[in-house]
Amino acid sequence: RLHKLLETLTTSMPSENSKHTEWSMFARGWAELTLLIGEHPDDRGAQAPVTSLQSQVNVRFAEWLSKRFSGLVNLPSSPPVMVHHIPRFLAGQMERDAGAKVAMLVVDGLSLDQWLVVRDAIAKRQPSLCFREHTVFAWVPSLTSVSRQAAFAGRPPLFFPNSIQTTEKEPVLWTQFWSDQGYTAHEVVYMKGLGEDGLDRLSEALSHPKVRIAGLVVDKVDRIMHGMELGTAGMHNQVRQWAEQPYLVSLLNTIAGAGFRVYLTSDHGNVESVGIGTPAEGSVADLRGERARVYPTADLRSKVKARFPSALEWNPIGLPDDYLALLAPPGQAFTQEHHRTVGHGGASMEEIIVPLVEIERLDA
Repeated sequence: RLHKLLETLTTSMPSENSKHTEWSMFARGWAELTLLIGEHPDDRGAQAPVTSLQSQVNVRFAEWLSKRFSGLVNLPSSPPVMVHHIPRFLAGQMERDAGAKVAMLVVDGLSLDQWLVVRDAIAKRQPSLCFREHTVFAWVPSLTSVSRQAAFAGRPPLFFPNSIQTTEKEPVLWTQFWSDQGYTAHEVVYMKGLGEDGLDRLSEALSHPKVRIAGLVVDKVDRIMHGMELGTAGMHNQVRQWAEQPYLVSLLNTIAGAGFRVYLTSDHGNVESVGIGTPAEGSVADLRGERARVYPTADLRSKVKARFPSALEWNPIGLPDDYLALLAPPGQAFTQEHHRTVGHGGASMEEIIVPLVEIERLDA
């Protein structure tokens, strides 16, 4: 299976002129390959071809993203193409079904390959759950305060410049989006910090007779990632252990049991990288991440790029003009040289193309 998939992906890699749907399809195959490689680390016959293909994918996707990303932002929201399209897509679902209740469940940091791990664990624990799988594109830079906030705002980050460094305004932005669609604050719920507890609190909130819309954040995968020292395979192992415990299925049952349609998604994925050194920039950076640094002026960004010539100066597409990101090169990170890490913030395919899954309980 691994070698056949590798052969298929090698011959079907999209070009810099391909449609976004082709990259989405390719990313799903790549996620499966990533999982298989993690499960068969001793398959030396696959290691070199996969490494070679990874390098080609990194170059090709970067070229495509630089050329095509701006065109994704304003595409129709049905079907959703980017994370900020999801609320408008859900609003359309509710327009077509006057009695519908919807929940957007954002599993912070969940990549496509980790979704495959989660899906298998859920299916084993509760076979009656059905998955309709799609993908959406995260924002660049693939940071929580940019991409997750856009998902709850239902708008590009350009529209929330005052809170782009934090996620504290998410409840306000989420409620405001639905207010603009004609719903009252009493019909809307926002809750974060899910992942290990909070089910009683959630059940109580969803049981309110007026509540029809829920925006929920599960932060467990992101917390696993930020403590990860064992690379992609370590991520798979720990995400699997978490997903196999009763919590996640109980969470889905709590939402579905309250009559909500569940749409699980992610704000960004993650990727294993190797350190290339930390920029000595003092306090000039607004954000100092491993895969992305953000600067208020082009001059400050250019000075740091001079030390890291392979880093990408990302144009502020859909971003405030003073939010200037310098992205680490593919497979690399702004951290201690040779140190391996799992992170996000960059523009790799693994960070940008994320799951969007409608989950239905067939016995409901």
